[in-house]
Amino acid sequence: MSEDRTSQWPTAEAEPLNAAVDPRRYRRIRRFIAGVLLRAFWWDVLFNQPFLRRFRSDWLPRYTRVAERYRDLAVELGGVLIKLGQFLSTRVDVLPREITGVLAELQDEVPAAPFEAIAAEIEADLGAPLGDIFDGVASKPLGAASLAQVHAARLRGGGAVVVKVLRPGIETLVETDLAAIAFAARWLRLWKPIRRRVSLAKLIREFTRTTRRELDLVAEGRSAERFARDFEADPHVRVPQIHWRQSGARTLTMEDVSFIKLLDFASLEAAGVSRKALAIKVYEAYMEQIFVHNFVHADPHPGNVFVRPLDDAPAEGDAGRPFELIFVDFGMMTEVPDRSREALREFVVAFATRDARRIVQAYADAGVLLAGADLRRIEEVHDEIFERFWGVRLGEMQEVAMGEMSYFLEEYWDLVSDVPFQVPTELLFVGRAVGILAGVATSLDEEFDPWSAAIPFAEQLARGEIGGRLWTTVVDQGRLLLQLPGQASRFYRQAARGGLAVEASLSAESQRSLGRLERGLRRLTWFVPGSGLLVGGILLHLAQPESWWGAILIGVAGACFVWGWIRG
Repeated sequence: MSEDRTSQWPTAEAEPLNAAVDPRRYRRIRRFIAGVLLRAFWWDVLFNQPFLRRFRSDWLPRYTRVAERYRDLAVELGGVLIKLGQFLSTRVDVLPREITGVLAELQDEVPAAPFEAIAAEIEADLGAPLGDIFDGVASKPLGAASLAQVHAARLRGGGAVVVKVLRPGIETLVETDLAAIAFAARWLRLWKPIRRRVSLAKLIREFTRTTRRELDLVAEGRSAERFARDFEADPHVRVPQIHWRQSGARTLTMEDVSFIKLLDFASLEAAGVSRKALAIKVYEAYMEQIFVHNFVHADPHPGNVFVRPLDDAPAEGDAGRPFELIFVDFGMMTEVPDRSREALREFVVAFATRDARRIVQAYADAGVLLAGADLRRIEEVHDEIFERFWGVRLGEMQEVAMGEMSYFLEEYWDLVSDVPFQVPTELLFVGRAVGILAGVATSLDEEFDPWSAAIPFAEQLARGEIGGRLWTTVVDQGRLLLQLPGQASRFYRQAARGGLAVEASLSAESQRSLGRLERGLRRLTWFVPGSGLLVGGILLHLAQPESWWGAILIGVAGACFVWGWIRG
């Protein structure tokens, strides 16, 4: 075998894989999505009107049943559906425990592919019989995930390793799931509040690129090595070594780092590892990924992070026994784009210093705010959030938020109804990682306080910011000073010619009022003919019950009402 095979391997980006879509699987997922969208529209849009709201069913049992149906479908079909369920199951800071508890069952292993098929995949990928590559490979997998499974093995004349192998036929499953997700996006795009806040087409392209890249084990190995370089100075973060000679496009061989799983509380307690210290270390590791290295492990669910107690070091009081965090599975990585890095750093400093004005400016710099957003009102609501939620532990956040809901709805209804935020696609996967992180930290330590944990990191960023920006500020001010005489001269010449003009614009509240009026008029243009068709259909049906025309007119009237509501 050659010393370095990486130059022979293709790298998957956004190009379609050579895999056909499974029509039966696609139709089944599409039916599920369509059913969920129709029920959501029926109960959460149509029956959310003031005169119909009292007839709505309770949302929690309804969406718990949706979660149960999704869990059953994901367990049966696997693929991307498992990964989506794993992400949602960690959002205990946002979703009710009734729903996350259902989805948490997707954290368990999915049924493994037969070892004969896995062995054939390895041999075809590496171009040699299995016995020529390894001294032995365990037939029973250490783990069977949605896209790949992992087997213990021994190198020829070497030590213990694990071999990650893509599931046979996984390309077809992934392409089918991506097609079904695109179907859902096409329907969601019809709803203006979503279309206004996120570019679904761009989101689907990014999600497709990232998901296909997860099937490129060469890229995963390179990402692991880059991540290791980022944390090489931190003795408490470790990455498994990649064995390139025994790796290929569909096979990745790496050091065996199977220690205690992140949320295996019984084993952590037996080893003397403090869950409180572990929550803080996980949080700090992600702060460093996002704000220092700008290269983020976007899939930190509990199966992808291990804890290794350091045997040669004694326990240190309340901090517990020293440990290493070991990250695995680098298939889903995201890089913070240049234009967002400064805004994110600004946000975390503002967050730790409770500076609402600075947070709003960070939103604007990151492109999170819609045009015309009322910056003063957004600043006010953030001041209120700091006042009412500062120091609240993540484990209590949902309960406290529900208690404060009525106050915020009454006081800031203009912001709640307008929702002046949009979602930059390039930050969605960073947000996904932060969402999983919040859930994991809450599970490890219900008393975890993200506010206090952010302060030391923000102070470090602020110190670097002061030193880095001092010279830039001096240069900028000097440049402005040199430009001032010329600008003043141009201003006076233009004033003398009568060329000065004053521009005026409506206030944010006036723009919202006009927007609501415009939406009402657009709906009215559909509701008026819809009402006429409805009355005509009812009269025709009463006059000629045997005729289909009455039912057709009533159906068209219903379509007018629905379309008018969506387009409004």
